[in-house]
Amino acid sequence: MLLLLVDYLSNIDSGFRVLHYLTFRTILGVLTALGISLLIGPVMIRKLASNKIGQSVRQDGPQSHYSKSGTPTMGGTMILFSVAISTLLCADLGNRYIWVVLLVTLAHGIIGFIDDYKKVMLGNSDGLSARSKLFWQSVVALAAAIYLFNSAQVPAETRFIVPFFKNITLNLGWGYVVMTYLVIVGSSNAVNLTDGLDGLAIMPTVMIAAALGFFAYLSGHINFSQYLAIPHIPKAGELVVFCGALVGSGLGFLWFNAYPAMVFMGDVGALALGAALGTVAVLVRQEVVLVIMGGIFVMETISVIIQVASYKTRKKRVFLMAPIHHHFELKGWPEPRIIVRFWIISVILVLIGLATLKLR
Repeated sequence: MLLLLVDYLSNIDSGFRVLHYLTFRTILGVLTALGISLLIGPVMIRKLASNKIGQSVRQDGPQSHYSKSGTPTMGGTMILFSVAISTLLCADLGNRYIWVVLLVTLAHGIIGFIDDYKKVMLGNSDGLSARSKLFWQSVVALAAAIYLFNSAQVPAETRFIVPFFKNITLNLGWGYVVMTYLVIVGSSNAVNLTDGLDGLAIMPTVMIAAALGFFAYLSGHINFSQYLAIPHIPKAGELVVFCGALVGSGLGFLWFNAYPAMVFMGDVGALALGAALGTVAVLVRQEVVLVIMGGIFVMETISVIIQVASYKTRKKRVFLMAPIHHHFELKGWPEPRIIVRFWIISVILVLIGLATLKLR
């Protein structure tokens, strides 16, 4: 929307042309999303609290979590609102990548909203069944994957890129659809599993979104992409505006979600954020790098898989509790220590992911 206004204002004063620059619009997107989050956060928290939309704590969970019962949840709607408004204002709405990632994000937000609504408002502790949740996630992910495959304009859009190697790429064919589906659904559920402590999921999400935005900017620039030997994806640079909006809204949410949390994001936020990261990674052809940078999310998911598999096959638990952040809680680690240490690990992993740009 902003670009339409810029075209008019540029006729009045050429100085307004600065708003055409991608970097300027990204900064504006970050600040807009951050400002919206900080502005509506207190109002939303009061509304959630007054309507008794509070977190239900697992009876078999750590005892330290009992005090969190009743804390307002579904705060992820704040994130989605600020991301959507900021993106619509600052991004080029003629760019198909923007619409794909925005629609996938919002669709997963709706799935999460229904799940949270059933849990909190209808008193159904299970919310959406795992089968129903996966079904609708699959519908959204497959729709996006098929559209992207059929609308690909250059071969690089559907090729698999191997990090650390310049010339190793694979022609996936329809395997691209399968990979895209797995990345979007997998990352969505991985972030959801990680969202169990105050601020634990949102800060790694912010860092990864910023790194993916950097990849998007470089991939969309023909000179940078050729120099770094990464795939050139025409118009993918516009995704940096969306990633900037994610960063701004995530930081705004963290203002209220930092320990001790005033609000939780709920599935409405966690499912959407994970899907957003997965979609951007697919669009800039950095699925493997996403796995590296999102190592915390991967570790949390694997801990659940190991725990379930071990209990079903041997009737024994590997961890005191899964996901693994609960294991450390039951070992006596204070919650803030777990959170900060996981953040530090995320910083290291994001730096390793960025290093793939030069170590090729």
